[in-house]
Amino acid sequence: MDDTATEARAPQAHALPIGHMRDGDVEALVSLWERAGLIRPWNDPRADIALARRGPHSTILVARDGGTVVGSVMVGHDGHRGWIYYLAVDPALTRQGLGRALAHTAEDWLQARGVPKLMLLVRPENEQVRAFYVASGYIEEPRIVFTKRLDGK
Repeated sequence: MDDTATEARAPQAHALPIGHMRDGDVEALVSLWERAGLIRPWNDPRADIALARRGPHSTILVARDGGTVVGSVMVGHDGHRGWIYYLAVDPALTRQGLGRALAHTAEDWLQARGVPKLMLLVRPENEQVRAFYVASGYIEEPRIVFTKRLDGK
């Protein structure tokens, strides 16, 4: 995939390129997600990466500082709703506009595919992340989410 195809609207305050992840980025992504506090024991990040890269309805976008992965967002859709996951910025680079640029790039990726709505999940106690999304123009919608584990975990 063309690494520059998703840079259309990303704010340039951070001046880092954002493009599709590469085959050799898996361990760098897992490390970033660990540093950003996104890993949960019941989610295998390597399996999540493999699943996201398997088909045309999802991708993982990364920001690079030189050759180092310093930001990411996983984005996908079901044809009606888009979802973002694993929005992460290296803790040393927070509050510089990179998170917002990653979110905008994911939005652009979905819009280019005709997806009309973007959704994401945030744990209720995560006030900092909730504030980030509100400041980025997202609204909190009251919904009840049902889940069912299909992997036996």
